Amino acid sequence: MKFGIFYEHQLPRPWNDGDELKLFQDALSQVELADRLGIDYAWEVEHHFLEEYSHSAAPEVFLAAASQRTKQIRLGHGIVLMPPAYNAPARIAERIATLDLVSNGRVEWGTGESASRAELEGFGIDPSQRRAMWRETTEQVANMLAMDPYPGYQGQFFSMPVRNVVPKPVQKPHPPIWVACSNRDTIHLAAQLGIGALTFAFIDPAEAKHWVDDYYETFKRECVPVGHAVNPNIAMVTSFSIHQDHDEAVRRGMDGFRFFQFALGHHYNFGEHRPGRTDIWAMYEAVRDKMGMDFLGGGTGGIGTPAEMRAHLRSFADSGVDATVFIQQGGKNKHEHICEALELFAGEVMGEFKEQEEERQRRKMDELAPYVEAALARKQRMQELAGDDLPAYQAYGFNIAEVDLDKLPEAQRQRAERMRRLREIVRSM
Repeated sequence: MKFGIFYEHQLPRPWNDGDELKLFQDALSQVELADRLGIDYAWEVEHHFLEEYSHSAAPEVFLAAASQRTKQIRLGHGIVLMPPAYNAPARIAERIATLDLVSNGRVEWGTGESASRAELEGFGIDPSQRRAMWRETTEQVANMLAMDPYPGYQGQFFSMPVRNVVPKPVQKPHPPIWVACSNRDTIHLAAQLGIGALTFAFIDPAEAKHWVDDYYETFKRECVPVGHAVNPNIAMVTSFSIHQDHDEAVRRGMDGFRFFQFALGHHYNFGEHRPGRTDIWAMYEAVRDKMGMDFLGGGTGGIGTPAEMRAHLRSFADSGVDATVFIQQGGKNKHEHICEALELFAGEVMGEFKEQEEERQRRKMDELAPYVEAALARKQRMQELAGDDLPAYQAYGFNIAEVDLDKLPEAQRQRAERMRRLREIVRSM
């Protein structure tokens, strides 16, 4: 099994000058440490306006910074919001490719449709259309990354003419595609489209096995890739706080994880939010003190001693989970404690699971190889354009040489004459 760390960049109130600066600088140091320790992924979300819960509005900037402080760790968009009002599809392709270039081919391209009212209405997106937007733009961005040139598109939610979208990524035909999943229906869809499932539902290992089995059975039977390659993988997000003393692990990490769950619920399910004024941390403390630490249910299997963490991860591995992603930065968890926990995990737990990972991955892909071939054969690809099929467009200044030169001031007349000569040479080629 592989392992990752995960960032929302949570910043509970009260806020003081310098808090966001420290939050981001600490996170970069943690990613640098994770890289040295051999952790496989650093995932970073994209969210907008979700105060306290997520101050991560520009993940491509953070990941680019992380790319220059690391050598091996994979850099995951967890996720890019795909509806065009958030991000123009061509801009997504350009950013993904550029990040792949500056990181020397270490990008994981996570996608999502968005679900919070703050974000959807903040960008004028119809919630009922977000799934269709995600589906359309994910396929087209994959085409932009893989095709030379991109043949253009007239769609329901965006259109653009023929363009060669540059730069192109290091990873061919494009970086691995994932989608954020919070239920089995979305995992089923991920399998149908041949992309990785990045799951944000805190489930127990028995339920995880059902999710994993459904994913791979669906992949083998129904997959028609949305991209130009497939990425058959399931990653489960889990809590994380590890210490030799169980109670100390709880003291250091439980509040942060429970706030993560509470703030998520506030923005997506039960909250009433007044921008710039609602204090989610204060509400969390009041509810926690009234209802107890366990009021939000389970998901805490990643908090405990190395032995407890090992048992927790073994149950996921035995269920067929490909990667576990840790929520190490939540609530008011301390930077020093996060670093200590990562070092303890790498020193006493990770090796057992990484030891056989290369062989496990090889066996898995050997088993899936005929299904991958069949899936790619089912894909209907966009028609490539070449030769006379490629339309040409003229620069806006192309017709400047058509004007009456005698009516122009001397400097403009000379420029127009040069443009006329250039046009004649170009036309003769």
